[in-house]
Amino acid sequence: MQTFDEIRPCESFNNNIEAAAANQEHEVEVLDYAKRAQWLRAAVLGANDGLLSTASLMMGVGAVRKDSKTMILTGIAGLVAGACSMAIGEFVSVYSQYDIELSQMKRDKMTKNNVLADHDKESLPNPLQAAAASAVAFAIGAVIPLLGAAFIRDYMVRLTVVLGVVTLALIGFGALGALLGGAPMLKSSLRVLVGGWLAMGITFGLTKLIGRSGL
Repeated sequence: MQTFDEIRPCESFNNNIEAAAANQEHEVEVLDYAKRAQWLRAAVLGANDGLLSTASLMMGVGAVRKDSKTMILTGIAGLVAGACSMAIGEFVSVYSQYDIELSQMKRDKMTKNNVLADHDKESLPNPLQAAAASAVAFAIGAVIPLLGAAFIRDYMVRLTVVLGVVTLALIGFGALGALLGGAPMLKSSLRVLVGGWLAMGITFGLTKLIGRSGL
């Protein structure tokens, strides 16, 4: 029969194993969230930029040209150019971050006389993933105002529908960003909405002013 002193080390050993397993699971979970945040940030930013820049372009052109074809073609050009620009910019930015973090990781490993393993690189940002997420999200965001204006011929109705659709989308993107970041939804949605209205209003007003000046 085992005594209490004999059983106690076994219990301590088992507790250590359980604690190590729990820590490992926690590290895997943190790593998973870190990897997910890399493309979620790019996706949310890309969708919001696509929505706002395309809608602002369409509103600006709509200030001086009332035909739907010009407005829609401008939106499509903004979608293609913006998606390519976002993808390239995100790739270059994230790749620079990747190089910096990889160099730092190698220096840390050399200091500790350790070898850099493949699994150590899993926590680093993925440039291709971030670029793809940003481009696709930008295109999705840009499609929203395009669909709102595609089938409406009347000028004022078209502008009103675009403004209404973009307003709802801005509120949705603001709420999504708050949900992913753990921030208050109402404050985030209002911040994104007011910023979007300002961007569209400034674009519309300046274009209208320049158009009337005869330039």
